[in-house]
Amino acid sequence: MSDTAGVMTFHPQPQAGEPKPWAFPAPERSTLGNGLTLLTSHRPGQQVIAVELLLAAPLVAEPEGLDGVATIMARALSEGTDKRTAEEFAAELERCGATLDAHADHPGVRVSLEVPASRLDKALDLLAEALIAPAFPDDEIKRLVANRLDEIPHELANPGRRAAMALSKELFPAEARHSRPRQGTEETVRRIDAAAVRAFYRAHVRPATSTAVVVGDLTGIDLPALLDETLGRWTGTKAEPFARPAITSDDTARVVIVDRPGAVQTQLLIGRTGPDRQDPVWAAQVLGTYCLGGTLTSRLDRVLREEKGYTYGVRAFAQVLLSSADGTGAALLAISGSVATEVTGPALADTWRVIRELGEGGLTDAERDVAVQNLVGVAPLRYETAAAVAGTLLDQVEQELPDDFQAALYARLAATGTVEATAAVVNAFPLDRLVVVLVGDASAIADPVRELGIGPVTVVG
Repeated sequence: MSDTAGVMTFHPQPQAGEPKPWAFPAPERSTLGNGLTLLTSHRPGQQVIAVELLLAAPLVAEPEGLDGVATIMARALSEGTDKRTAEEFAAELERCGATLDAHADHPGVRVSLEVPASRLDKALDLLAEALIAPAFPDDEIKRLVANRLDEIPHELANPGRRAAMALSKELFPAEARHSRPRQGTEETVRRIDAAAVRAFYRAHVRPATSTAVVVGDLTGIDLPALLDETLGRWTGTKAEPFARPAITSDDTARVVIVDRPGAVQTQLLIGRTGPDRQDPVWAAQVLGTYCLGGTLTSRLDRVLREEKGYTYGVRAFAQVLLSSADGTGAALLAISGSVATEVTGPALADTWRVIRELGEGGLTDAERDVAVQNLVGVAPLRYETAAAVAGTLLDQVEQELPDDFQAALYARLAATGTVEATAAVVNAFPLDRLVVVLVGDASAIADPVRELGIGPVTVVG
């Protein structure tokens, strides 16, 4: 509205335009001369470039008795090279404004680099140096081993971590790497020395079995030439990646109590293995599991938190353990939370009741719609940074999924109906095939849990 020359003029209210369709970024795929697989995604405006690298050095490849050597190797990659000490290498990274991290997990070792676009050349040169000529000096390896040994008691004292370790030990055969802590035990970590780290590096780290993902604003960057000058210098044999064994598990219904005398809370972890992302049911399983326990308004939270006041929150989730296109992978399907010691039995009884009633009456269309909006509608916000996009692209590589998997998943979630989501979550959590781990005071919780009849109860230290 204006009053120019005394005339009042009313302008129509601006109308919102048509929403622009959003899809997860599709990468461009290529291969460097040394065999390194490359995925790139140009994201205008993302001035912090993310580089993610997967080294085919899986935990199952760790030598017997040396669980944790992949973790120590990953941590040692930035602890000095043939050219620079650990301090000099860290100083060069800092001059670039870059961060470099690495960690080991079941599929392999992931190396993550973030750097301003203007310093990408220098940072890639440092990354190449770390991959080509890591020094693995004796004193640094000893320090990293000592640090890891210091971490283990804290992990064992953490109820959530302790529950996860106990569930893995219960679900998987003793000889399976998944049954043991990812970063090793005190016994195995103590055996690790610089020679073991160097041997693991030589056996498994090479460009021909590795994949690099580069995401960010690549305007004005001659990326092919830059990569040839940096990561392209990396050489190695063309050996096949380490074979992945099939995942097998035992989900016979049972309860394991990890005794914590005097504990005022009980940590709950209920789980089994089920379909991974390769399975056509994955989208429906994600949707149904979200309705069961993915948010503060989910069924489990409505009963256990709001109605009964047993907990600050309980979550149901599906976590990919190892996914493989040949069907040998699996996901962990789990429910996790903590409750006061005195309501451990009632909380478990109500959890079983919620799942049973979901199977009997099904999800509602309103629950399904909210889940789709929360999972699909907020997707663009999840991928505002280059690092988030790069991480998901490398997840797809790890799990042997097609490059368009994430984009297709959002379309499948939006198309999944209420009946389909109900069937998937009921099949994911069959009440007669769940392994229950409780970390708490066995003297207070064992008898009430036995009375529930949800499976034989065992107490461990």
